[in-house]
Amino acid sequence: MSHLILLFSLFLAPAFADGRSQKSTQNLCSNYVSHKRQKRDWIWNQLHIQEELDTPLPHHVGKITSSVRNKNAKYIIEGEFANTIFKVEETSGDVYAFERLDREKKAEYELTALIIDRTNNRSLERPSRFIIKVYDINDNAPVFVQKVFNGSVPEMSPVGTSVTKVTAVDADDPTVSGHATVTYEVTTGGEYFTIDDSG
Repeated sequence: MSHLILLFSLFLAPAFADGRSQKSTQNLCSNYVSHKRQKRDWIWNQLHIQEELDTPLPHHVGKITSSVRNKNAKYIIEGEFANTIFKVEETSGDVYAFERLDREKKAEYELTALIIDRTNNRSLERPSRFIIKVYDINDNAPVFVQKVFNGSVPEMSPVGTSVTKVTAVDADDPTVSGHATVTYEVTTGGEYFTIDDSG
């Protein structure tokens, strides 16, 4: 009986050892895979360009970059005015504008960045949307909202009596300090009338 127990335990020992060995090999494999797997992601700052740039075209807007490492990688952009106003250098990811932009006509453009394998056109990374913002310059004069403002005041009214209110608007970006600020001035009749900054 003791021989039988001994023989049974000898058969079991290699099986246990083999099971531990397989588990340890699986752990090594999964660790190896997890260490080999790299997180891929698009990397760039907000892309922007100043309006009405007075330098030779094209104008450099910014750079789209992916962490994908592939010698056959090719950058592509899609979306608003992609490959007309905006083009990307397919190997570097540099984005250029081929027209002078006017923020008052359009303040931002939404595009999509893609990176593909040029040999088979397969995507190497999930597409990512990005926005090109057009920065304002103070290039618009204020304009009155109507051609004529009529006002009246009773005779013998005390000094400081309101006569009328005028309104002018500026198309420049109001979030940029001073670009859309409107001030008023009386150019004729200043000896009788004054105007404050509210119009």
